[in-house]
Amino acid sequence: MDFILPKINSIFSPFKLEAIILNGLLDHKFKTILIGIAFSPNLKNNVYEAMRMVDFFDSKMVLVHVGKKTEKKESAIKELISGFSEDTEKVKIIWREGNPVDIIIKTAKENNADLIMLGASPREDFLKFYIGSIARKITRNAHCSVLLLIKPSEDLRPCNHIVVNGLKDHKTKQTVLASFEVAQNLGAQQLTIVEEISQQEVQVVVQDDKSLLKAIKRKEQITKKEHLRVQDILNEVPEDFKHGIHIKTQPIFGQRGYSIGHYARVIGADLLVMNAPEKTNFWDRIFPHDLEHILAELPTDVLIIR
Repeated sequence: MDFILPKINSIFSPFKLEAIILNGLLDHKFKTILIGIAFSPNLKNNVYEAMRMVDFFDSKMVLVHVGKKTEKKESAIKELISGFSEDTEKVKIIWREGNPVDIIIKTAKENNADLIMLGASPREDFLKFYIGSIARKITRNAHCSVLLLIKPSEDLRPCNHIVVNGLKDHKTKQTVLASFEVAQNLGAQQLTIVEEISQQEVQVVVQDDKSLLKAIKRKEQITKKEHLRVQDILNEVPEDFKHGIHIKTQPIFGQRGYSIGHYARVIGADLLVMNAPEKTNFWDRIFPHDLEHILAELPTDVLIIR
């Protein structure tokens, strides 16, 4: 059956109709989305990105400003969100003073937020992005998922290709399932599951032709095993979640975290979906976990699933 997409404001998604059609089939993960706002040059773009996400997932939106409330600031925020929703239960604006990290995390918990949206900052060459100390602390300690945006935009940015980690981890199945819901709601056409495999798993020192063949065979065995593991996860994904999406699996040998970030950048992925890290401890400072390589230099927008 063919559907005619309605004409809607350009800041919103042309795929919203499909999300509505599948609404009865998808268990929406992001029911409440929170964004911390600051009166910076990116204010308008950040708010518009948040409104789009709320529209995509039919969610509630919580805007949090850490700082003193003034009539001028309140008027500016209300003007930005005017016309977005007449439902007073759908949009909430909160003003608080204090430590930004503590306030964002506390407010997210109090409002049962499922997703916190944060912006990244460009480095001097404007081609690489990183997140500051405040956003990094929120990312590490938030109770819910976090979306990091490298180029928040006033206009809609299509999300065509999503890359998701396929690590051998107890959280991966949940992350993969969530990535399919995100793909459906954002209208993504392709989803690639990347299986990062450490070179140490090969455990063969190449010294001659014989050892080279042994290493190649070992890589093939590991790749096949990883592929079967990921296929088992895919088999548990409901067919409705996969509808209209080209699915690919990609094994990569290299340093975990760094390899998938590099892959996402090289292929021009629009979104990278990762497992949330375990709670930060002393050893993470010495031996950074996978996500730290991503946070050090964001390859694209990154969604961290909790």
